[in-house]
Amino acid sequence: MLEAMGRRARAAAKLLQNSTHQQRDQALELIAQALQNSEETLLQANLLDLQEGQALSKALQDRLKLTSARLADIAQAVREIKALPDPIHQLLWQDTRPNGLHIRRVSVPLGVIAVIYEARPNVTLDAAAMCLKSGNAVILRGGKEAIHSNTALVSLLRSACLKAGLPEDCVQLVEDTSRDSAMALMRLNTYVDLLIPRGGQSLIRSAIENATMSVLETGEGVCHIYVDKAADIPMARDVVVNAKCSRPSTCNAAECLLIHKDIAKEALPMIARALLDRGVAIRGDAACCRIVPEATPASDDDWGREFNDLIMAVKVVQNLDEALEHIERYGTKHSEAIITQDEAAKARFFDSVDAAAVYHNASTRFTDGGEFGFGAEIGIATQKLHCRGPVGVSNLTTYKYLIEGRGQTR
Repeated sequence: MLEAMGRRARAAAKLLQNSTHQQRDQALELIAQALQNSEETLLQANLLDLQEGQALSKALQDRLKLTSARLADIAQAVREIKALPDPIHQLLWQDTRPNGLHIRRVSVPLGVIAVIYEARPNVTLDAAAMCLKSGNAVILRGGKEAIHSNTALVSLLRSACLKAGLPEDCVQLVEDTSRDSAMALMRLNTYVDLLIPRGGQSLIRSAIENATMSVLETGEGVCHIYVDKAADIPMARDVVVNAKCSRPSTCNAAECLLIHKDIAKEALPMIARALLDRGVAIRGDAACCRIVPEATPASDDDWGREFNDLIMAVKVVQNLDEALEHIERYGTKHSEAIITQDEAAKARFFDSVDAAAVYHNASTRFTDGGEFGFGAEIGIATQKLHCRGPVGVSNLTTYKYLIEGRGQTR
């Protein structure tokens, strides 16, 4: 089955790479309209997934759930992707060499992209829309938790492609949600040019170890906020609460708070109270537990853990050096933040932290394709090649050189 899907995807990709910008944008507009017109059907399909997934964690149920508001947000994201400039067939560089050869570097699609993900039906739309915009065919393999939602969404996507004059096989869904299908897709390198795993550490590690094609590593988010001794305390409280509580199931939510010892007795009670009032369980080191009686002692496993829940690890550090050492040891190179009014501390944090996104006086929750002006993202890349951070449509392209001559030989 996957071999056949791969062949169809490759054939669709050849047609898609030569499609016009207008065709691809028309498909995206049709998708946005269909999301609104088919709301009842989509929510009914999603309700089946929610009913079958009642044993899932609250974080996974939150990721799985579709609502009218979320569908409207997804439709808006599709339109924002549509509004972006055409990422392919763009002149990136050119030069005329002394021998008369004229060389151009132009952007082209990657070809066929496979995306393996878990209980996130919004990924179905984001991935498909971004691949269509960038001229790539996509094979989607979602988790069993969202199979009803994904089936309904992909039916909508394929219909929109046909109406825009594009092959419906620009978008395909692997309906077999077994582990075997994921492993088989990871080895479909004859047809797939890039694999993007979106999910927990075990999925990403499996893709890195088993895939026979290039893998875009979208890592888990163990994000830290360091409150420096020169922090504005009310600002620190508001940023920490937002980063932890606004949507704790996302990879850009903060999981660990580091606070300078010189400010801990004053700032930590205020920050902790705001977190506790919002239902956050605090797991602290010994110093934190002395200051915040409601905190429970953190275990060794709590440092470097992605909770995806209303839980936060808290540690009192001696100085900026210790904060940097902790982030280096336990961070996942996703998003890290410093709260400080000290420009020198900010500059050192910016220069020293190895992460895709490094913040000063702002929430880590902004690590998002939409917030960065990309329309959406197909993942947050924590690797260093070929892209990093929110992966937008321009990152789903490569390039080729076009060389024009007049009979030159070497």
